[in-house]
Amino acid sequence: MDSFFSSPKKLIYQKFRDACTGTGCAIIGQPTERDQTYEFACSTASGLLSAPRRLESRFLYDSEGSALFDRITQLPEYYLTRSETSILAANSARIREITGPVTLVELGSGSSLKTDLLLHAWHDCAEGSCYVPIDVSETALSAACERIMAKFPQVRVVGVNSEYQDAFPLFPQLSPTMVLFLGSSIGNFSTAEMSRFVSTMAAALQPDDFFLVGIDLVKEVHLLEAAYNDAAGVTSNFTRNLFARMNRELGSSLDTDAIEHVARYHPAREQIETFAYFRRQQVLYLAPIDTRIIIPQGESVRIEISRKFRLEHFVPYLEGFGFVAEQTFTDERGWFVLVLLRRTHRA
Repeated sequence: MDSFFSSPKKLIYQKFRDACTGTGCAIIGQPTERDQTYEFACSTASGLLSAPRRLESRFLYDSEGSALFDRITQLPEYYLTRSETSILAANSARIREITGPVTLVELGSGSSLKTDLLLHAWHDCAEGSCYVPIDVSETALSAACERIMAKFPQVRVVGVNSEYQDAFPLFPQLSPTMVLFLGSSIGNFSTAEMSRFVSTMAAALQPDDFFLVGIDLVKEVHLLEAAYNDAAGVTSNFTRNLFARMNRELGSSLDTDAIEHVARYHPAREQIETFAYFRRQQVLYLAPIDTRIIIPQGESVRIEISRKFRLEHFVPYLEGFGFVAEQTFTDERGWFVLVLLRRTHRA
């Protein structure tokens, strides 16, 4: 797999441009010199030694974690995916009408199933569309690219196996473009992280490029908490898989059965907060950096946040980064919103 990070800048851009203008499917990967296991170990040590203890949610999505999350999106309690899918089914043609023939770039694409609805609308209007999914999971990315090529052979697919920010420098080559950030994934950022993310992404976009973002709205607490505490226990397995991954990749020797998934809504911060609760003391070993960390019985480690939004606050916030809202789309219950924004100028 080629790397677009380790080559000279001119060659990087040329290789990516060639991939986008060719035919079929291509996947551009992370640099081979980047030791992801070492990075995982360092991030884990830093998070567990902080106060309060926390872990980066990006490490939830190895191949097993990605598969578990796909199962979560199909659960009866997890309304987010169904709500967003219904919005896309009803409004993809309208979105295409507003944006015109743009390249579709999806952040955290996963299985890309919802994107089919947009690709149908793009294909109905023009041949030769280009779709650029970006995801940290190489397994999920490869499967999504193969599936889309089989279903939409006329679409050029260029997968980018990286974190979001690593791919931002490629965006100017794709203009005119529409960046997709679906599933209310923007809610996984803290306030500071979201500001850095939006600012950096906005700087990579050109005037009249578009940003389509999905957000989950504030609603009744019992609906929110049920979505992250399903009866079948799939979300619990998703949380514990992060520690199983530590065992697989870092030699941590944790008893994952003694780690409990806890997700609750914090009304003041308007977010679901997901924790791993340790029912007994454990010693976590990080082999790549030869470090042991004791986690006492009764301690909690924050795994992820899922912020819930109010549309009247969210849209003006994004407009402060040089966007203008073209249109908002919601489901019939008013639980979830897609916001279509256009880049107007460089902030």
